[in-house]
Amino acid sequence: MNVVRVQSLLSGLWAGLLLAVGGVSAPSLFAVLERQAAGAGAGQIFQMEARISLGMAVVLFVLERRRVRDLVEEGQSTSAMSATLLMALGALFLTVFGGFVLHPMIQAAKAGQPTALSFGALHGISAGLYWAKTLLVLVLAWRLSAR
Repeated sequence: MNVVRVQSLLSGLWAGLLLAVGGVSAPSLFAVLERQAAGAGAGQIFQMEARISLGMAVVLFVLERRRVRDLVEEGQSTSAMSATLLMALGALFLTVFGGFVLHPMIQAAKAGQPTALSFGALHGISAGLYWAKTLLVLVLAWRLSAR
């Protein structure tokens, strides 16, 4: 199986995961559970998603580096910083920032500890970054499937 097909499959699965978590799972929890329990459940789901996203971004990064290296070894002139690589790195950054920087701040704000921003502001920023990551991964999957 060639590298681009694997990248296309992984990015498509990743995009599906992000859409399912953000568009189905989290809203469904708030539709059927009490707000505090739904928030706790959604927090767990998003933490699991962040770990999976971290792994997906790293695998896609490594596969893209391999693909570019193979092209260079074949004598083709190509940039080491491909659009695929930049999108994978962008999604990786958004995952790390949202899941491992903002999430602890949200937890602290929810617990009543002082934070630079309110719970609502942190939640809004986190949601915006999540959907930006989702859009980035959707574009990545779209571009890879066109190869």
